[in-house]
Amino acid sequence: MPRYLVAAAPREALPITPLVKAELKGWLAGPGAALRGWVESTGFAAKPGELSLVPGRTGKLARVLVGCEAHDELWALAALPQTLPQGVYRLDAALAPQAATKAALGWALGTYRFQRYRKKTRPLATLAWPKGADRTAVERAADGIFLARDLINTPASDMGPAELAEAASALARRHRARIEVIEGERLLARNYPLIYAVGRASARAPRLIDLVWGEKSASKLTLVGKGVCFDSGGLDLKPASGMLIMKKDMGGAATMLGLASMVMAAGLPVRLRLLVPAVENSVSGNAMRPLDVVKSRKGITVEIGNTDAEGRLVLADALTEADSERPAMILDCATLTGAARAALGPELPALFSNDDKLANELLRHGEAEEDPLWRLPLWRPYRAMLESKTADINNISDTSFAGSVIAALFLEEFVSPRAPWVHIDSYAWNAKARPGRPEGGEGLAMRALFAMIAERFGGRNTESARANPESTESPPHPAPGKARLRLANPSQPSPPRRGRG
Repeated sequence: MPRYLVAAAPREALPITPLVKAELKGWLAGPGAALRGWVESTGFAAKPGELSLVPGRTGKLARVLVGCEAHDELWALAALPQTLPQGVYRLDAALAPQAATKAALGWALGTYRFQRYRKKTRPLATLAWPKGADRTAVERAADGIFLARDLINTPASDMGPAELAEAASALARRHRARIEVIEGERLLARNYPLIYAVGRASARAPRLIDLVWGEKSASKLTLVGKGVCFDSGGLDLKPASGMLIMKKDMGGAATMLGLASMVMAAGLPVRLRLLVPAVENSVSGNAMRPLDVVKSRKGITVEIGNTDAEGRLVLADALTEADSERPAMILDCATLTGAARAALGPELPALFSNDDKLANELLRHGEAEEDPLWRLPLWRPYRAMLESKTADINNISDTSFAGSVIAALFLEEFVSPRAPWVHIDSYAWNAKARPGRPEGGEGLAMRALFAMIAERFGGRNTESARANPESTESPPHPAPGKARLRLANPSQPSPPRRGRG
């Protein structure tokens, strides 16, 4: 169960009233002169994120007013667990089930703190489950996102290839999945030469994590996550500033582990396979060198134009294996290029796909789940920039242009055209704190990916289908402003409890 959400509101639970700025005047017409006078004297205007802590007759806190956007169900309450005084609160608003579920999820995500290395933490506020909220959906999403955040936030000293493999093994045990870990020189014996080449310089042996769950007869869904547990850049060494947060370079793997957790927890009717090449890109006497040539699992020879473009190398072998089973869908996620961040910033992952229908589905769910992506093109004329005079392909181009597109084109070489494939170039990190999204590791696009998978493979086992059980098709997502986090009738608000302002 997500932390700091309780099954039922105790009698002393304090009401939280979300208010849209345009509705404040109408709401104040009902509660009474004392509350109206307090709000007016404190200058509360219901701006998004603005709080008013309203005292009761005894001077103790009796009600919380919070300003919110008209269509911001997910994040409107997400800052409150860490800003309100410790206690139990209840939502004083009648919400549609979908909005109630989003509000509960926002609260749950707002309780996240990375506490592994800290002994003392401030107590958080607790919320009674909003009426109509889908507890199963909230718990599933929060558990998956917390897993991804914890893995990314853990420093590389405690999150190397072995520890990442153990995290995957723990997940497999929890859901009774099969897991195999191919380690060290066994990678060469099993024909994963690029994974081995990237990771061989580290004292911590490289690995390929291979998790399988679900019925063999079910549709095959394969997830691939970049698991570079720390990236020094190799012999093409990064500067100190570029190396500072490279513990997050396994963010793609963490995102896919979190997504796999959600898929298995939901019991979706798929045969799930998760492939994570887990390596550390280090410097030593046996490190891979610029202009080395390595033969990939697919048989394509790759010239190493830059050792700091290692993520695409380990993904190439994993994608080749993923493609060999002809799954119904291949999804990969990686903290792959700075170029994607330069184009889209830290909050918007870049989406590449060889399947327009699949890409459009994912974009639609990203918008509906408030977990957005932005599609960039697989502009095939740029494939010429990867030409090598020595090998079949180079791992970089000799230009600084279109770096994320060129990286995606490199990966496409290892996926057959028949395979519906999505590549997500993610930052996997919140560069600044926002409600429900603290600075640090983040499973960007995870909720969008799950919603798309659930709709495509699970049919009616989606949040939107549950919201409209009579429909035989997934109903369209509500337009912005239609599913508001607001009182059922703000012009006739429910009166505050006696003695509570």
